[in-house]
Parts: sequence; structure tokens; C-alpha cells
Amino acid sequence: MLHITSEGFKIQDVSVNNLVHQFGTPLYVYDGKKIIEQLKKLQTAFAGCDVKVKFAAKALTNISILKLLKKNGSGIDVVSINEAKLALKVGFVPSEIMFTSNCIDLVEVSEGVQLGLNINLDNLSILEQYGKKYGNNYPCCLRLNPSILAGGNYKISTGHKLSKFGIPIEQLTQINELILRYKIDINGLHIHTGSEISDTEVFIKMATILFDWAKDFPHVKFLDFGGGFKVAYKAGDKETNVNEIGSHLEKLFEAFEKSTGRKLQMWIEPGKFLVSDAGSLLTKVNTVKKNPTITFVGVNTGLNHLIRPMMYDAYHEIVNVSNPEGNEHVYTIVGNICETDTLGSDRKLTEVREGDILVIKNAGAYGYSMASNYNSRFRPAEVLIYNGKAQLIRERDTLEDILRGQVEVEI
Repeated sequence: MLHITSEGFKIQDVSVNNLVHQFGTPLYVYDGKKIIEQLKKLQTAFAGCDVKVKFAAKALTNISILKLLKKNGSGIDVVSINEAKLALKVGFVPSEIMFTSNCIDLVEVSEGVQLGLNINLDNLSILEQYGKKYGNNYPCCLRLNPSILAGGNYKISTGHKLSKFGIPIEQLTQINELILRYKIDINGLHIHTGSEISDTEVFIKMATILFDWAKDFPHVKFLDFGGGFKVAYKAGDKETNVNEIGSHLEKLFEAFEKSTGRKLQMWIEPGKFLVSDAGSLLTKVNTVKKNPTITFVGVNTGLNHLIRPMMYDAYHEIVNVSNPEGNEHVYTIVGNICETDTLGSDRKLTEVREGDILVIKNAGAYGYSMASNYNSRFRPAEVLIYNGKAQLIRERDTLEDILRGQVEVEI
């Protein structure tokens, strides 16, 4: 994590200035120690529940990050067959991989079956096709939609009535009809209601519903509660109290076992919680543009590297690490993309000068993984700081990367 010392700003014990000098900008930097700390925090909080933590790979798919998580006891949740193949390349065994499908066809699901993955289905059509093809020969998990808005933001909430995710609980009768008709083996139930869940009561409400559903599925071996644990993006932000949730869930698992005689595993799929705060995006100031009513700071990154502020109105703290003692002024930080790509509006920063280095914090989740070559700009390099050493884990794009795959024809 970014912190200031008498020698300037550092991530772990590595100087930000040295990182910029060695690797250039824009640059994604990940603190491996912080990632491990967050993983251990969850493993400890839910230890009483026979928990299996499965990192939501879509948050950050760099194979070095996946290796780090695997080494420290994490499984993995994937949402495409290519994410699954990345996980297998890193060394995850199929039983450690949950393949949560969303609006895909049976061909991709079947490839997951061939690889031996845990299969999670989220609509009636695919469930019926799956039943016709596999019957009870290959178990699957069901992703259910509880019709609960969690987190307060429709863009990142996935368990409400208008969401495309999951089979609505109102269709439970149709689910049961398909299970009986094709003798489908349901080995797990899954619920994920999106990001930014800070209210323990909401999480426990969802958990209680899931346990009630589990009573009607006698072959279920695990309950998957998804992820969505909230992290702080600025001072005063409320975070998810995972210890409190863990204590409540332990009691629910014990009560379920006592009433049914069935001991279930708990699966969770954190993404942002594990890697968000561990990531920083380092960027250089190209220009300070003083208009009559606003001062823009134009940097050498933009929505092509970090789209969350534009897509979700997400807040990311921004720090001027080049001038920590300067007087504060109000700036609007914008990117170099030919679109409105505001990274931060009306921010108080120490005086910003052209050539200064800014750090955009909490950029570890859904940063590089959602990056693009829009405007034919290069995606940034990625660096992992592990055991006090900064290591390049992805090279910066080149023009050859942008041209790769294009076919020039005679005109």
C-alpha cells in the first residue's frame, strides 16, 4: 500500500520514484503482501464454516497474481472458458475452479465439463439443455437470484429483480420440474448480489434464504455466497465486517447441520476485497490547463486503463507524490483519451505541476482487467512487489500488440 516516509512515497519499501524510473508510466503496481493479508483475513474470519475462498479472477487475471493467491490457499472463480484455461495454466486443479456461466451457450459449458470444472448455471434454458445432455452424470450448481438489492447501486448489484444474473427464485417450481425430469444432480447453490455489501444484516438475510432453499436440495454439498465485500475507497468509508459475518454464518451452518444432519461447505468468491487496495496506478502529468472556472490536470492515462470512474461513478483517491509539501489546490483530473474521461472531479491535491507523478489508489480490481487499446494507446505495464522486490509481471504494449490479429487486404 502507498505510504509516505521521510524519503518520500513508497509501496512496501520500494520508492515510487524508483518504480517510475525503472518501469515508466502509466504503470500498475500491486502490493503482494497486502493481497496475502486480505486473503488471510477472510480465511480467519470464516474458519469456523469450513470455508473455501475462490478468487474472482475477473478482477485481476495476471497469472503472477493468480499464482500468488494459489500459493496462499485460494481457489478460483472464473466466468469464461479462457479464464478457466488461465487458472489451469497457473496450476489450479479442476476441483478448485468454479465456472460461473452468464449468458453463454452450452458449447462453452460443455468445454468446462470436459475440463472437469465445477459448473454453475444461471438460467432455465441452459439448465434444461444441460439436463438433456448430462442428466445425473455430471453435477452442477445453481445460481439463484433472491430479488434483493444489495449495495444500493443497480450498476454493480446483481441480485435484484431487474438483474440479468441468476435464476429468479420465483422460478423455483420450474427448476424443480427440470431437475426431476432429467434427474439433474445439484451439488451446490450459489447467490451473489453484487459489490459494495457493507450491511451485515443484508448479508445474513441472503444467507438465511439460501439455507432455506438448501433444505429442498438433498444432494447439495456447498453453499456459495459469492463476494461483494466492501472495501474503503476514501477516509470514513464503511467496510464489510467480515468477522461479524463469519460469526453469524458459523451459527447458521451449525443450525442447518443440527436440523438436517447435513454438513455443508461454505464457498465465497471475493475479487475486489483481495486485490483492490493492493493496486495503484501511477501516471505522469502531461499538462495543467487553467480555465477561467476550473483547472484540469491532464495525465498520460485515462478510461482506457481505468474505466471504473466513468462506468460506475467510482471514487478513487488520487495523490500527488511529487510535491507532498505543496499548498493544496482544487483540480479535476482527466485522461488523454478523446472522450470525457474524468478520473476525479474537484479534488484537493498539493500543487500539481507538469511532469509530476500522481498515484491513483485502490486500482487493483477491475483496472487492468478492463483495460483496452482505445485510441490505439498502449495498455500499461504491470509490476508486483513481493518480498520487498519489484518484478515486472506484464510488459507494456507495443504497436505490434495493437496490430496483432489484423489482416491487411488489397485495396
